[in-house]
Amino acid sequence: MTSSLKKFLKSIGPGLLFASMAIGTSHLVMSTKAGAQYGWIMVFPIILANILKYPFFEFGVRYTNVTNKTLIEGYLNRGKGYLWFYAIITLVSTFTILAALYIVTSGLFINLFKISEVSVSIIALCLFSLISLLLIVGKYSFLEKSLKYVVSLLLFAVLTTTILVIFKGQVAQAPNFTPSPILNEVGILFLIGLMGWMPTTVEASSWISLWSKEKWQIQGDKPSLKESLREFNIGYLITAILAVFFLIIGWLTLYGTNTVLSSSAITFADQIVTLFTIHIGQWAYIFISVAAFATMFSTCMTAHDAIARVSIDILQLLSTKIKKQNSKKLFPVSVLILAVINFVVIAAFGANMGQLVALATFVSFVVAPIIGFMNLKNVLSSELHEEQKPKKGLLLLSYTGIIFLSLFSIYYFWLIII
Repeated sequence: MTSSLKKFLKSIGPGLLFASMAIGTSHLVMSTKAGAQYGWIMVFPIILANILKYPFFEFGVRYTNVTNKTLIEGYLNRGKGYLWFYAIITLVSTFTILAALYIVTSGLFINLFKISEVSVSIIALCLFSLISLLLIVGKYSFLEKSLKYVVSLLLFAVLTTTILVIFKGQVAQAPNFTPSPILNEVGILFLIGLMGWMPTTVEASSWISLWSKEKWQIQGDKPSLKESLREFNIGYLITAILAVFFLIIGWLTLYGTNTVLSSSAITFADQIVTLFTIHIGQWAYIFISVAAFATMFSTCMTAHDAIARVSIDILQLLSTKIKKQNSKKLFPVSVLILAVINFVVIAAFGANMGQLVALATFVSFVVAPIIGFMNLKNVLSSELHEEQKPKKGLLLLSYTGIIFLSLFSIYYFWLIII
C-alpha cells in the first residue's frame, strides 16, 4: 500500500459522515415516495438537485481546509448579519429536522420488533437516550468508526435490494390507475420537498466543515485540499447513487398500484417494509427492516452530533462569555438539550410526521440559495489565494444553482399567494 493511499484512507471520515447523514428522510422517505407516486421520471429532479447543490457542500470542505476555520466562522468574517441569519436557520432546524428523523426511526423500530403497544414517543425517548449516550461517551471517533460499518452494510443492503427488485420486474398496474401529474400544485409542492432535502439541506454544508476540523484535530495533521475534496466527493457520490436506488425500488414495487404512502410514522414504516417483502419474498423481511432502521439510526446520530456542534460554534461566536468555555465540555450539554427539546416536539406532534417534514423541507428549500450564496462569498474572499478558489466551471455551476433554486422558491411563494 502506497503512502498516498494510506494517507487518503486515514483522511476518510467527514465525507462518510455526510453520506450517513444524507441517506435518511430524503432517500428512504422522499426518494421512495417519488418513485412510488410519479415513476422513473423523478430521477431527473433527484439528479438535478444533487448536481446543483454540489458546489455549496464542496465549498464547505474547501474553505475549512484552506483557512482552518469553519464555514460558520467565515459567515462572521463576512458580517455579523450573515451569522445571525444562519443562527435563525439553525434554530428552526433544532425544532424540526431532528424531531422528524427520530419520529421516522421510531416508527421503523416499532415495525421491526412488532411492539405496536408502545407509543412512538416512548421509543423516541429511548433512542434519544441511547444516541445521546453514544455521542457523549464515544465522541467523534466512535461516530466515525461505527458509521464506516453502517454505511458499508447499507450500501450492500440497498444494492442487493435494488438488484432483486430489478430482476423481479415492475409490479402489475391497477386497472383503474391514472398517473399523478407532476406540474400541478400538489406535484410542485412534492418537488419542493424532494429537492429541498436532496441530498440533504444546504445548511448542512457547515456540518461537514465542523467534522473536518474535528477530524484533523484528532489525527494531528491535515490532508491536502485535493485529498479532502476527493474524500468528500466519494461520500457525495454514494448519496447520489443511493437516492436513485431508492427511487428505483419505489417505482418498481409501488408505481401504478394506487397505494398511498401514509404520513403516520408507524404506518409508513410498515408500508415501506411490507412492499419490499411482498415483491421480493418474505425471506427478505429482516434484511430489509434492519437496513431501513440502520439507515435512519445512523442519520439520527450524525444529525444530532452535527446540530450540537453547530449550536456551540454559533453561540461561542455570538457570546464572549460562552466563547471562553471549552467547546468539548459544552458538547455533552448541547447533545442533552437537543434531545430534551426534540422529545417535547415529538410528544406534541404525536406519530404524524407529515407536518414536521413539511416544515423542515420548506425552510430548507427556501433558504438553500441564500446559504449557497453565503458559502460562495466565503470561498471567493481574500482568505483564499487565487489558486485555492473554485475554478470557472464550479463557479458557473454554483451561480446556476443559486438562480435555479431562487426561481423555484419564488414560484413556490406565488403558488401559496394565489
